[in-house]
Amino acid sequence: MFAEARRRLYPESGAVWMELGGACAVFNGIDSPVTQSFGLGIFESLDASALDAIERFFFERSTAAVHEVSPFAGVAALDLLCRRRYCPVEISSVMYRAADRSSGEARPDIHVHVAGPSEAAVWAEVMARGWRAEYPEFRELFLENGAIGASCEGNVPFLAGSGAESGAAATLHIHEGVALLGGAATVPEMRRRGLQTALIAARIRYAFEHGCDLLMMVAEPGSNSQRNAERNGFRVAYTRTKWRLAR
Repeated sequence: MFAEARRRLYPESGAVWMELGGACAVFNGIDSPVTQSFGLGIFESLDASALDAIERFFFERSTAAVHEVSPFAGVAALDLLCRRRYCPVEISSVMYRAADRSSGEARPDIHVHVAGPSEAAVWAEVMARGWRAEYPEFRELFLENGAIGASCEGNVPFLAGSGAESGAAATLHIHEGVALLGGAATVPEMRRRGLQTALIAARIRYAFEHGCDLLMMVAEPGSNSQRNAERNGFRVAYTRTKWRLAR
């Protein structure tokens, strides 16, 4: 898991995770985009005592309580968050498709490959450059992710480029036959050249060849990422909301 890998490599980060109230609460550093809960209200009904425990997990670490919540958590869970004065801060589409061999034709002008351990720094730098305009405050975290991604179980880093230069990076995480296509970024000067489409196709092929039968990815509703996914056969399963309560 990501928090475990970060704690092994950066013990001073205090990264930790635990199961609370049927959800997985992750602390990956103050204001890290990974610091949040997952699965809230899905595996167990959310009640006030469970939410109290999850909030303490975050507040004791001097960070906000953040939860990525599926609509399948139900109205009662959303009502409890509203009564606690949580605010919605992000909306994302969770998308899926079956894994198969059909993933488009490879373009001869674009190269895509799995980044080896010696390329961890290159992968991290491309990722950091790609996200710098949107999230400049997370540059150092993205640079750390190169080393973390290489040691995180089930995580496969990909690089794509044109000519001798790598201009896009992405990850694939495999768990029990399900492959998550995530963490995609392209450096500004190489956008709109088909690099992300090539990365999607390569990861679909890789997942199928490694025994996966279900693929999923997450994108901002209406974004280029969502349109790229839909062109590659993905469909929206549901739209989830990220809720935040300041400490």
